[in-house]
Amino acid sequence: MLDLGIVIFAFLVSCALTWGLRGYAIKHNVIDRPNQRSSHSVPTPRGGGVAIVLTLLAALMWFYFSNSLTVDGFLGLFIPGLIVAVIGFLDDHGHIAARWRLLMHFLAAAIGLYFLGSFPIITLFGYDLSLSWIGMTLGCFYLVWMLNLYNFMDGINGLASSEAITFAASSAMLMVVNQYMLAPGSIYPLTLALAGAAAGFIVWNFPAAKIFMGDAGSGFLGITIGLMILHIAKVDSHFFIAELCLLGVFIVDATTTLLRRVVAGKKAYEAHASHGYQNLARKYGSHVPVTLMAVAVNLLWLLPIAYLIAAAKIDGLVGLIIAWLPLFFVAFKCGAGVKDKESNVNA
Repeated sequence: MLDLGIVIFAFLVSCALTWGLRGYAIKHNVIDRPNQRSSHSVPTPRGGGVAIVLTLLAALMWFYFSNSLTVDGFLGLFIPGLIVAVIGFLDDHGHIAARWRLLMHFLAAAIGLYFLGSFPIITLFGYDLSLSWIGMTLGCFYLVWMLNLYNFMDGINGLASSEAITFAASSAMLMVVNQYMLAPGSIYPLTLALAGAAAGFIVWNFPAAKIFMGDAGSGFLGITIGLMILHIAKVDSHFFIAELCLLGVFIVDATTTLLRRVVAGKKAYEAHASHGYQNLARKYGSHVPVTLMAVAVNLLWLLPIAYLIAAAKIDGLVGLIIAWLPLFFVAFKCGAGVKDKESNVNA
């Protein structure tokens, strides 16, 4: 009953805050106007993701003061998320140079890893792999890529928030099935709060967008989800790859797109609209089927394989290859990183 209460409370708070932020954005002209990277053709208020930020930061404080989170767990999630959200909020209101954003992203990642203490042990082919300081270094780049790819993938109605909902709900289910929701250091309550908060926002963002998430929300979700994966993996070494498996749609599309653009000699930071999901939205003339397909892939394909990995029924790397290989095929097939926008898609 308490689990459902967390979800419902987070949903109501986030939904109400999104409504208030929409009014704020309209009043202060915080409007997303279509550009060369957009998949929308109508100017729309942005910054609604701050509702998710405020809801989750409040949830973290609640979990800490109710002794559900240790002080390191609390600070290691709260401070990085706050830093990234503030930078994103400022960028939503006025452009901040990419080098300063990236610097703050790495700072947030380093703080999150500092409070984590060590990079999780990863189990591959039956062997436990401890990466020590190499893991902490790679962890910084992993977290920075996670928060930026989440920003890149926040381009059509409902996609970023539905990804957060399915990730959080699937993670919670994996912890319940494997009886890790009450393990020391478990962030199980946070997965429930994330699902509720993202659901509260999606009411205003799907199927038609009355407000966009903005960089504050997408960057916050990216680093928070990235850190949650590391915290979950500290409980069981099989969970790191299982959790990455759940994010296959986002990781494969964003990574394939970036690599193909770099190979083609294009600037990595240059604005574009060539992600696989954007090409599919243009093909179907609507955002709705693309978002629903992503949800279906998450729940019907990636979640079962993630369960097998988490339960140690198949090797993590083998499971990841099985899960992601079709996604790479789809990304290449729909021209991720190659085809760019020729015409706008209506919101």
